[in-house]
Amino acid sequence: MSMPGKQGPYDVIIIGGGPAGFTAGLYAARAGLAALLVEGAATVSQITVTDVIENYPGIPEGINGFELVERFRRQASSFGLEITRSDVKGLFGGPSPAWSVEGGGAVWEAPAVIIATGASWRKLGVPGEEALTGRGVSYCATCDAPFYRHREVVVVGGGNAAVQEALFLTNFASRVTIVHRRDRLRASEVLRRRALQNPRIAFAWDSVIDEIRGREGVEGVLIRNVKTNETREMKTDGVFVFVGLEPNTAFCRGVVATTPEGAVIVDRAMRTSAAGVFACGDCTDTPLRQVITACGDGAQAAYSAQLYVEAVKGETYG
Repeated sequence: MSMPGKQGPYDVIIIGGGPAGFTAGLYAARAGLAALLVEGAATVSQITVTDVIENYPGIPEGINGFELVERFRRQASSFGLEITRSDVKGLFGGPSPAWSVEGGGAVWEAPAVIIATGASWRKLGVPGEEALTGRGVSYCATCDAPFYRHREVVVVGGGNAAVQEALFLTNFASRVTIVHRRDRLRASEVLRRRALQNPRIAFAWDSVIDEIRGREGVEGVLIRNVKTNETREMKTDGVFVFVGLEPNTAFCRGVVATTPEGAVIVDRAMRTSAAGVFACGDCTDTPLRQVITACGDGAQAAYSAQLYVEAVKGETYG
């Protein structure tokens, strides 16, 4: 069935404009493949809202996430990677003669597709969260911390992201309370030590938020102790939520195998369950979500896609 706005064919289409996607694009273009990268129009890579990345090899002074992804973009473009901006709505057809990627009124075709769409922050799902999002409820301290200068805020979560963002918030807020459902942070030892030693950070251990309260903006939260079931109200001006990630894979579920949470299942070569479709980075079922691992995944996905495309062309023209 023909589709309006069809473009291509390309050798490979990369969906996603984060570290994994741009690394895949760089490797694919440098290998001589006709490669198109489709980055989200309404969604952004998590890296672009990270204030400081201090564990990326070769940059000991640290670097802003937005600046790093812009470097990825320029480098990939220099090898001939074509880049467009659109929110992908579907993945169809394949594997022969080609896969079709639909988004923004256009359909692009290629025998190989690399999914690198990353993940989005998981929400608490409590009363008041949705109504007050953007009015005191945030999922990005880097974006919103300056609005809370000399004010009190709450951070929900106990992993690396939560603690790192809590530490960043202390540059602005007078007090940051970390609400964590356990009695010990899950963050790395370095971040855990920094948080425990920071005089502006307080802790609500063994606790969860049952409700976020306020009219025009956040005014307080209802905190419940998971061991005693006792509740108490805490006044706060802002709530920053960092309780995990949800893979951005709705467009390809049913096409490739995923975990119950929606993460794409891949093998060591970044191959999915569908021939010609590869996946890399935070959208996959990976135990570690870091810039460096996303880049490694992207390089492997591009190499696997290259071998696949060469095999397809060999069968067609050999």
